[in-house]
Amino acid sequence: MGAIRVAINGFGTIGKRVADAVDAQDDMEVVGVTKTGPSFGCDLAVKKGFPLYCTFDDEAAVSRFAEQGYVCSGGLSDLLSIADVVVDCAPGKMGAENLAKYQSAGIKYMFQGGEKHALTGLSYTSSANHSDNLNAQGTRVVSCNTTGLSRTLVPLYEHCGSLKVECTMIRRAADPGDSNKGPINAIKPVLKVPSHHGPDVMTVKPEIEINSLAVAVPTTIMHVHSIIADLPSGHGLTTENILELWGNTPRVIIMNGSENRITTTAEVMEMARDIGRKWGDLHEIFVWEDGVKLVGDRLYYFQAIHQESDVIPENVDCIRALMGTESDWKRSVAKTDAAISRYYGL
Repeated sequence: MGAIRVAINGFGTIGKRVADAVDAQDDMEVVGVTKTGPSFGCDLAVKKGFPLYCTFDDEAAVSRFAEQGYVCSGGLSDLLSIADVVVDCAPGKMGAENLAKYQSAGIKYMFQGGEKHALTGLSYTSSANHSDNLNAQGTRVVSCNTTGLSRTLVPLYEHCGSLKVECTMIRRAADPGDSNKGPINAIKPVLKVPSHHGPDVMTVKPEIEINSLAVAVPTTIMHVHSIIADLPSGHGLTTENILELWGNTPRVIIMNGSENRITTTAEVMEMARDIGRKWGDLHEIFVWEDGVKLVGDRLYYFQAIHQESDVIPENVDCIRALMGTESDWKRSVAKTDAAISRYYGL
C-alpha cells in the first residue's frame, strides 16, 4: 500500500506533536488537521504545510477561517473522507460524539488516554500489546502515566512471569500553557482510591497486579512515579540486572542523578532542551539510577514522565498496528524513533 493517510482531529498540545511525528515517517502522510476556529495555532499548521480543516461541519464556522485569512479545506467530514485513519486529539470527554462520526465515515480511529477504555474496548501501548491491536478498527493510546508505567513494568513482568505493584503518582497540576487549573499553593490528593492509573495499566497488560495513589502538586514540569514492585521468589535479578534490562528497553533513559547533577525534574527537562529536542520534549521515560534498589524480592524506584510527549511516538506505532503494516512492535519503535531523530536533525 502507499503512504498511510492520517487525519489529526485537534491540533493542540498533543495534536501538533503527533502531526510532526507522523510527518517524519516515510510510510505516512498528514492529510489534514482540525481547529475549532481561527487562532494562533493555525499559523503553525500553515507553516508546516498541513491542510487546515474545521472541527465542525458548519459552513459558518468554516467561513470564519477565511475571514481571518486562513485557507480552510472544509469540515471534519471532508477530512475523514480522504483519510485512512484519524488520530483523535480533541479535548477529553468528546470521545462518544467523535466516535459516532468516525464510525459513520467508516474510518479507523484512535483516541488518547483522556478517554475511557470502555469507549473503544481496546487500548494500546507499544511494549505491552501491539499485537492485540493489529488490524483493529479502533483503539485508545493510554495516558502518559500509563505509558510510563508500562515501559518499565512490562520488561520486569516478562522476565519474572508475575508482578505485584504499588505506586504513587506525583502529578504536575497542568500543562505549561494551561492557566485555568490548580492547585497553586497546595498539594491535592486524589481521593479516589485506587487512582485510575494502576487499573489503566491492566487494560494493556492485565497480568500485572497493580494499584496506585495520586497527588497533584503545583508544578507544570513533569510527573514523578514512586514505585514499589514485588517480584516472585526465584526471579534471579539484582539491581544491576534490572538497570541493564531497562537499558535495553526502547524509550527508557537511565542516568545517575548525583553524578550527572540531574536530581530534579527541572534538570531533566533542561537536559532535553540541551540535547536539542523540539519543544524541549522527552519521549523517553527517565529513571534515576541511584534511586533504584532491589531489597530481597522488593524493588524500589523513581521515574519521571514528560506529560506532553511520551505518548507521541506511541501514536505513530499505533497507526501501524491498526493498519497492519508492522506486526513487530520493536521494529515499529525503531523505525518511528529513527525517523523522528532525522526529522529534527538529532
